[in-house]
Amino acid sequence: MTAITIQDALDRAGTGPYQRRLMGIFGLVWAADAMQVLAVGFTAASIAATFGLTVPQALQTGTVFFLGMLIGAVGFGRLADRIGRRRVLIVTVACDAVFGMLSIFAPNFELLLLLRLLTGAAVGGTLPVDYAMMSEFLPARSRGRWLVMLEGFWAVGTLIVAVAAWLISLAGLADAWRYIFAVTAIPAAIGVGLRFLVPESPLYLLRAGKAVEAKSIINRMLRANGRAELETTVSIAPPTPSVSTGIFSMDLRRRSLLILTVWFLVSVSYYGVFTWMPPRLAGEGFGFVRGYGFLVLIALAQIPGYALAAYGVEKWGRRPTLIGFCLLSALSCLLFVVASEASLIAAALLIMSFALLGTWGALYAYTPELFPTALRATGMGAAGGMARLGGLLAPSLIGLLVAKGFALAIGTFAGLLLVAAIAAVLIDAETRQASLA
Repeated sequence: MTAITIQDALDRAGTGPYQRRLMGIFGLVWAADAMQVLAVGFTAASIAATFGLTVPQALQTGTVFFLGMLIGAVGFGRLADRIGRRRVLIVTVACDAVFGMLSIFAPNFELLLLLRLLTGAAVGGTLPVDYAMMSEFLPARSRGRWLVMLEGFWAVGTLIVAVAAWLISLAGLADAWRYIFAVTAIPAAIGVGLRFLVPESPLYLLRAGKAVEAKSIINRMLRANGRAELETTVSIAPPTPSVSTGIFSMDLRRRSLLILTVWFLVSVSYYGVFTWMPPRLAGEGFGFVRGYGFLVLIALAQIPGYALAAYGVEKWGRRPTLIGFCLLSALSCLLFVVASEASLIAAALLIMSFALLGTWGALYAYTPELFPTALRATGMGAAGGMARLGGLLAPSLIGLLVAKGFALAIGTFAGLLLVAAIAAVLIDAETRQASLA
């Protein structure tokens, strides 16, 4: 009997139709989750009109949604490491679809808040486990590029919800928020059935002592990709047990603290730029930044950012690409300090969309590789929780700065992104073409 490692088996399977099918399934739900997150900004005014609220009151739907995402990311991430990725993903996507659909019919604002909290918890649980699982079906030589490609579906979801909101606005429909929530819930509903087609992660199965099941899934991958199955005399060796007892154990503490710091700082900057800045600019005479057509352009600018990140994480490495995009994002913030004309404001926002979404692409490729299989979903869940915490705190933080001047607020964003780049420099690992432990 010959034993090979799981990474040897994944390298032999390579990438092909099997991974493309997984990408389609994961990507559909990833786009749906992006639509749920971004629906907050497109529905607030309509929700306020329906229930007789002010827009700030209606934006509480966004606050509870982010709170739910924080809870879901941390809780479901830990659960996925304990009971398996597949079970958690089926449950979270089903909850996303159910609570998202029920949000459409909410008869009062209080029930809508509860449903958005539950939808947020489901979305928060889906995002980190998606990445942990997808990474475990990919060979080392192309893992980073494929993970950035998955993150690219966020731009697809952004485009869909922006165009849908635009068309609903043009149609002049009453209670427009109900139609927008319907559009965001449909992909998740489709994704529930598709998730049953995704098997459990072979890496997780090996960690759980189920080598026969893991080999069966690897053989399925080999057949789908047109390669010879593993011989009956070949077994997949169980991985070396992890000595880490948690993401903050002695051997992981440094990298965990640093990568979580990067997630938090990038999140504060991202949500500060794309939730606080547009209304501020609109109030100063640059109303076009809140127009649906410009929002579509913002989403389109994300695509080349993802493309460059996908190239960079394999060509230059995960950490250098992340550092480069953080620095580019910081520099693009400074464009606002000198921008006074509409054309410069528009250019600055487009460059920031390109740079910040490239930063997210590099982060999502890098982070799951920093943790062993037994803690990968937990680590991604903690990262997702930090991102949601950043989104929750961004309005309060910016509120303290806005009264003191536009330049100070923008300079704060640039400073936070610079600190994020420094934190990335200090991480003690480069994971390009590294085997997953």
